[in-house]
Amino acid sequence: MIKTGIGYDVHKLARGKKLVIGGLEIPSKFGSVGHSDGDVLLHAMVDSMLGGSSLGDIGQLFSSEDDKWKNANSMIFLENVSEKVKSAGFRINHIDSVIILQKPNLSQYIITMRSNIANTIKIDKSQISIKATTTDYIGDIGKGNAIAAQAITTLEN
Repeated sequence: MIKTGIGYDVHKLARGKKLVIGGLEIPSKFGSVGHSDGDVLLHAMVDSMLGGSSLGDIGQLFSSEDDKWKNANSMIFLENVSEKVKSAGFRINHIDSVIILQKPNLSQYIITMRSNIANTIKIDKSQISIKATTTDYIGDIGKGNAIAAQAITTLEN
């Protein structure tokens, strides 16, 4: 059986915070505001894996009310959830994603993000797609006040 799950995350951006996307710290004057490291890409991927496997959502497993996850590296979330998904009898076929951010340009980081994610969840890099887009200066993302990501995971069991 083939199942799919969708994930979405959005965070405010603030001066002086770290910008972590796909497990990488990206040089930027503005970074993501979040309970953990604020990695919108990994959060969207985690929710898409949980959705496809019907195992809940990121907030249930890694609550922002729990100090255990304060400033946590979101790669921990990704690894933990991929293991849960596999233990439930699923195989990750593909993850497609898009990062929505006005700046900085992310093109030079995407290959490394794909490799880091693939290595963490033990699948081939060809099974991970990451794209980046802007909102052409429209809305909070376009004004540099926010970052978002969407992901779709295809699972087989």
